[in-house]
Amino acid sequence: MKNFTLLVLLVILAASCKINVNKNHNDKTLFVNHVDPFIGTGGHGHTYPGVTVPFGMLQVSPDNGISNWDWCSGYHHSDSIVAGFSHLHLSGTGIGDLADILFMPTNKKVDLTAKTASRDQLPYKSKYSHVNEKAVPGSYQVFLEDPKINVELTSSKRIAFHKYTFAKNDKQSVIIDLGFAINWDKTTKTGIIIEDEYTISGYRFSTGWAKNQKVFFVAKFSKPISETILLANKQVVTGNKADGENTAAQLFFNANNTNELFVKVALSSVSLDNAKDNLDGEKSTFEKTKSEAATIWNTALSKITVETPVDSLKTMFYTAMYHTQLAPVTYSDKNGQFRKEDDQIVTAKDYTAYSTLSLWDTFRAENPLLTLVAPDRVSDIVNSMLTYYDTKKILPVWTLYGNETNTMTGYHSIPVIVDAYQKGIKGFDAEKAYEAMKATMMQDERGLNFYKKYGYIPYNLLDESVTITLEYAYDDWCVAQMAKALGRNEDYQFFLKRSQGYQYLFDPKTGFMRGKAEDGKSWNEPFDPKHSNHREHTDYTEGNAWQHSWFVPQDVDNLISLHGSNEVFTKRLEQLFTESSEITGSNVSADISGLIGQYAHGNEPSHHIAYMFNHAGQPWRTQYWVRHILDTQYNTTPNGLSGNEDCGQMSAWYVFSSMGLYPMNPASGEYEIGSPIFEKATINLEDGKTFVIEAENVSNKNFYIQSATLNGVPFNQTAISHQQILQSGILHFVMGAQPNKSWGLKK
Repeated sequence: MKNFTLLVLLVILAASCKINVNKNHNDKTLFVNHVDPFIGTGGHGHTYPGVTVPFGMLQVSPDNGISNWDWCSGYHHSDSIVAGFSHLHLSGTGIGDLADILFMPTNKKVDLTAKTASRDQLPYKSKYSHVNEKAVPGSYQVFLEDPKINVELTSSKRIAFHKYTFAKNDKQSVIIDLGFAINWDKTTKTGIIIEDEYTISGYRFSTGWAKNQKVFFVAKFSKPISETILLANKQVVTGNKADGENTAAQLFFNANNTNELFVKVALSSVSLDNAKDNLDGEKSTFEKTKSEAATIWNTALSKITVETPVDSLKTMFYTAMYHTQLAPVTYSDKNGQFRKEDDQIVTAKDYTAYSTLSLWDTFRAENPLLTLVAPDRVSDIVNSMLTYYDTKKILPVWTLYGNETNTMTGYHSIPVIVDAYQKGIKGFDAEKAYEAMKATMMQDERGLNFYKKYGYIPYNLLDESVTITLEYAYDDWCVAQMAKALGRNEDYQFFLKRSQGYQYLFDPKTGFMRGKAEDGKSWNEPFDPKHSNHREHTDYTEGNAWQHSWFVPQDVDNLISLHGSNEVFTKRLEQLFTESSEITGSNVSADISGLIGQYAHGNEPSHHIAYMFNHAGQPWRTQYWVRHILDTQYNTTPNGLSGNEDCGQMSAWYVFSSMGLYPMNPASGEYEIGSPIFEKATINLEDGKTFVIEAENVSNKNFYIQSATLNGVPFNQTAISHQQILQSGILHFVMGAQPNKSWGLKK
């Protein structure tokens, strides 16, 4: 056994050396070598280290077997036990689900009839060490210490590939546990079928965050199955089929003169036939798929190239680029079919259906980033949302495996659609999209009845009333922009007027957005702007008044006027970052993290705030605080994210801000100017065009903009449009250690 362990470690070392040699030889093109998938797997990042391709259907990754908030992805870097490798995972969410179809290799017969109440009781779990674990885009490897098995994983768009290397003369076995469930997930019905000596199939129906999740799978092994133990509800059953709330199987294989066993796994939300169709025709080998996955990732990461002598900055940037392309995920099968939450099977014609739409998070920067780096995906995402609208006549809020979870506030599919339309992205029915947006904002669910009646949501009628009102006001503004673009002037005026509803909640005496009663006069008392009460009996969602009072990205100039002047506004904005970081209350939201004063970078409501100085005559304060956030809230360790990754939003903030841009109002088609950290960043656009951002003299001290030119012409404004970027060109900044307080001021 010791000799085998040594051999495995030598193989891993040799592979690592090979990657390093290639990196040194082709450093300019191997962007994957700058990615560390372990960033975000510690702390509260909630990312997974396993394998997928950009926006892939499968995410095959290790599961520790723990049900806890920091294990929402199934994995946390603090752990040292692995329960198995399942095929669906969430990247950085604050709620846990999925981890479907668990496979685990072992070298002995185990008792699967025993009831297990915790991970510690799983008979097939194994210890592992991060020393013997490796993850790069397109592949993952870990050595299981207990059965002495080396596990390698890779994936194509719809197929996961496993490679298990057993010790010489060891029993070769694989466990499939469809009853395995963590976090919110719970099985309702499962089944396993032994199709032939090489193939098994089955299904797993569950409820959890996604209330109606149906997963069908087929797995094909490289060796014939020599023995099978099937279980239903912890009882061994005879024959070639098992059905029950919890089913499992242990498969055994003859060595056949090789210690390696390969498995290919395909899934479908529709049927076993579709899962088989997704697998059929796949002739690729493990190594070829691994190489192709790396190439696919390299191409995806190359959409933006950055130049800096600081290696850690490249690691943070390209890892962020990697994380922004893990979700949303492909949901439709090879034949275009997919399941809706009402069990209707529909076909995506001329588009790919996507799910895992974390819209409360991603509308802010992740979705706008995709309009630059993956514009071909954007219309498919919009069409996916419109298909969900067909079911309930309301646009989606947070879509998981085709299910509407109704998680979080607002209807932020709306700004995503408007952003796409305003930027000229084609491929979806704009009239239908507008119909969907208008219908969504005119219905009565989720507090819209109160919002329509009062112009705001009274705090005594609905929790989180301030946040919901502010977000509905923004959604209204977005609908107004679409109405204007389509020539619907009456609708434009209606929604624009209603988007001013945030003004009802501004308290000029305190300077905060506050809960107001239905009488239109009484504030919610007593008032403590630092108080947090997580998701109940509160006026704010996952935060407090300090963090939520700034969400008026559509009308910053008027928000400044409400404060009285630029001076009053910027003084209060500066106080946000310098106030003590004490959060009061007995039920403080764990999402309030990454604190700089009361600014909480670990949660999305704060993400646009530092850019608001640009509108108040102090762009140098935007430059200072953006650079401070870049320097303090991201690093190259597993704890390198200051809060939940949230399906790419935390990383999208970094991608944009490190280049010197940010979509403060994500449906405006404009990007605010911040403080670039790279000497050069090149956005590789469609049709071979490029937009280059240069930062002359930039350093960790020289983060203030002294002057700027766009294509050689003086550039003295704090925003640039998407259309200007698409026209290609060079935006050149000269940076210095002291602020130039005249640059960027409106004249």
